[in-house]
Amino acid sequence: MLTLHRLDQLCSQKKGSGEMTHKQYCTTLLALVRPLRGRCSARLRLICLLLLIPLAPTLKAETLALSADRIIIGNQDQPLLDSAVIVEDDKIRRLLRRDKIPAGTRIIEFGDATLMPGMIDAHTHPLLSTGDYQTNHLAQSSAYKSLRAAAFFQKLVYAGWTGLRVAGDGDVFYGNTDIRRAIDEGFIMGPRMAVANHYLSITGGGGDLNYLSPEQSMIADGLVVDGVDEIRKAVRTEIKYGSDWIKILATGAYLSVGDSPKNVSFSPEEFQAVMDEANRQGVPVMAHAHATAGIKQAVLGGARSIEHGTFLDNEVINLMAAREVWLIPTIYIGDYYALEGGLREDDRNNYYMEHERPVWINWLKKAHKKGVKIGVGLDFGSQGYAPEIFIREFATLVEIGMTPMEAIQAGTRVNAEMLGWDDRLGTLEVGKLADIIAIKGNPLDNIDALKDVSFVMLGGRIIRTPGGQKNPPEGLLQLP
Repeated sequence: MLTLHRLDQLCSQKKGSGEMTHKQYCTTLLALVRPLRGRCSARLRLICLLLLIPLAPTLKAETLALSADRIIIGNQDQPLLDSAVIVEDDKIRRLLRRDKIPAGTRIIEFGDATLMPGMIDAHTHPLLSTGDYQTNHLAQSSAYKSLRAAAFFQKLVYAGWTGLRVAGDGDVFYGNTDIRRAIDEGFIMGPRMAVANHYLSITGGGGDLNYLSPEQSMIADGLVVDGVDEIRKAVRTEIKYGSDWIKILATGAYLSVGDSPKNVSFSPEEFQAVMDEANRQGVPVMAHAHATAGIKQAVLGGARSIEHGTFLDNEVINLMAAREVWLIPTIYIGDYYALEGGLREDDRNNYYMEHERPVWINWLKKAHKKGVKIGVGLDFGSQGYAPEIFIREFATLVEIGMTPMEAIQAGTRVNAEMLGWDDRLGTLEVGKLADIIAIKGNPLDNIDALKDVSFVMLGGRIIRTPGGQKNPPEGLLQLP
């Protein structure tokens, strides 16, 4: 009982000071109880913990003021000037002018910089780590790809991307839900994740391996399904193993051999089976769709988001606006591969840049003017790309007529709304989680400034300091 007496004595001292933060409380709690291991029973250690619980309400939360020349809230047309965000623990508690910061508050001053919500990528393939997405899953194990993706996620967070949605991936297992679990359990650092582990494709569609002879048999990375029964089972399997979105290839794809983006993949009955099963379990559907008829089928069927939407028309645009269906165009990745020579032949790259892209941009301009909700999706994998290039997607949204503020909102507030995260993320509002980044300069004057991220806070935890130091250093974290 001498140990218990000492615990009570130390805790009384801390309680009386009124200055212990929550972090200090947790640290002290562990320090006091850990020495009891091996010296007393588990029951006695539990009693010690219970004795300390009443202290928690009396603790003073750690308060931090992030101050900058401008703050983009995310739901206003103009930034706040000469203001500060007050953060306690993991949440935003106040927004106020610099000269109103309470005395004694720890201040991080950014000066000529812009504070804004962390960016959200609504379309990514983190387990793709080779140039050929159709054979990526054959060259590398699920475990290896998951480790690569986890390391890549850290680079994304350091670059200001604090949330993402996996849009199906090059993996026959469920590596992304395992990564998310590891992040949620706190033994690796990474962004907040929404996941569609695989995409549903028909035989001969964009998710199938169409270049093999009939004598060969090889598993595809997508779920190749035909008929209502197979589709229902596939949706149930995805949900069983942690997918909180269903990804369907409603049309063909640009980069799949033996397929065309102008093909419509599923019959009306098959597509409806996807929607019925997903809706029954309360899981939204994202539809990869290039062809006009495929986009229309997905919109009328009830898909929450259209991915790419290359061949729009006025009817489809009106339907999307009326039904409030999100559009994630993923423009820049096409530019990247075409301009770099990328994954396609030079003649196809040239044709895309000279003919297809201008038409697509024109339709996207019409969609924006009509009020279609357009978000930011990158469509990249983890093949070693520098995260700084990813902000070029914002520039393409400015090209279709968005203001820099609207483009930034597309990659923050709009994406958060689509993902169902808007009650806690996407804007810098009181009560929301403190996912906050700092940009050197003013991205409202030059959208390319988004690449100059100097500070990252994820849920109140400083991941990248104002001086650029990464916390933790690059690489996987140790088990707690």
